[in-house]
Amino acid sequence: MSGPSLSAHFASRQPSVIRLAQIEFAKRQDEVEDLNVAIGNVSLPMHPAMQARMRTLGDPGSPFAEGVVGYSATVGLAETNAAFLNIIAASGCDTAGLHSQITDGGSQAMELVVVGCCGPAGSDEKPLLLIDAAYTNYKAFAERVGRDTASITRTLGDDGRFSLPDRAEIASTIAATKPGAMVVIPYDNPTGQLYDRAALIGLAQLCVEHDLWLISDEAYRELYYVGDEAVSVWSLTEEEVPGITGRRISIETSSKVWNACGLRIGGLVTDSPEFHARAVAENTAGLCSNVIGQYIFGGLAGESHADLQRWFADQRAYYGGMLEDFTRRTRDLLPGVIVSSPDASIYSVVDFRNAAPADFDALDFVLFCSREGSVEVDGRLRTLLAAPMAGFYSVPAGEPNPGRTQLRIAYVAPPAEMALVPDLLAGLLETYLAR
Repeated sequence: MSGPSLSAHFASRQPSVIRLAQIEFAKRQDEVEDLNVAIGNVSLPMHPAMQARMRTLGDPGSPFAEGVVGYSATVGLAETNAAFLNIIAASGCDTAGLHSQITDGGSQAMELVVVGCCGPAGSDEKPLLLIDAAYTNYKAFAERVGRDTASITRTLGDDGRFSLPDRAEIASTIAATKPGAMVVIPYDNPTGQLYDRAALIGLAQLCVEHDLWLISDEAYRELYYVGDEAVSVWSLTEEEVPGITGRRISIETSSKVWNACGLRIGGLVTDSPEFHARAVAENTAGLCSNVIGQYIFGGLAGESHADLQRWFADQRAYYGGMLEDFTRRTRDLLPGVIVSSPDASIYSVVDFRNAAPADFDALDFVLFCSREGSVEVDGRLRTLLAAPMAGFYSVPAGEPNPGRTQLRIAYVAPPAEMALVPDLLAGLLETYLAR
């Protein structure tokens, strides 16, 4: 008996490229150990204020002391929303007039902005404009809710820097595709690029000129390794970008800077009262986000800006050193390989276009590493799990995909493990090419 059929959407689904290697590796039956740098699953402890709340969930005075875990309002606990606004303010931004709601991680916030800013696919309503290479989940959520995407494509130079098209070309793409919103990731995932203030102002001006929402994914805010100040959509002023007020949305999360990926607490912040009200209304079907997670993250609401700035500095010091080391050693071990400039966030792109045969395919290399590849490191058989970059680009059928020769590396393992990544990459590539 064949059973009922799947929807066309489900029947076409494939795993995200950030989970693909992990899924394939789990099928292996040998003794090879994996080093998973395919997904941004941070391995550091949470902020002490969050840890303190986690350890005392059942103590007297805790809202869970009696074992009762009820719903919160859909908008989230007032304290948890205050925590997100306190964090934004700690980066030097004015939070007056900002509205916050709590979501199930930054992921649910992404889905809400796609629904709220863009029209149905196949209609004359508005797609979501992405800057390729773009975080792949935006495309996945757009497909899930029946929205189209459009894209501007950056170019990775031999020097490791991603370059935007000039302003006229971006404006031409906007005019041709008529998007409803533009997504910018100032501390970029997947490229590790930092959008400086001038670049963010230029993109914001285009949003005003073409009447778009500006969606700023600020999951990695404060993780910058060049320059001397945080960049945020909330630091832009009316003097710099007349008309920007009322069209800004930021996606916030506990996952990255706060090292709480599994807490699944995110925030959707906007300076548009109407967008906020409608987004909360849309989310009432989801009832509320994890209340225990909200309470744990809410511990940051009372932290001083000085304490938060010390925390930011510690995170930058931790990641910055690893990015520099990986970039230098990978370039040394693999002559000709391109490693993206280590400017921001917790990712690097590695491009083999000048260091491997012309038919090299990064997806096939990733599958080799996860399914059968291994090299001996420190007396142990290891393999590397990474994310193939082709899935981070929106490329029409038949056109070359810049990500075909690229991998994304996430700096999520402890430093001693991350130090092994260049050697694993070089050894696995040699084995792969010698087949």
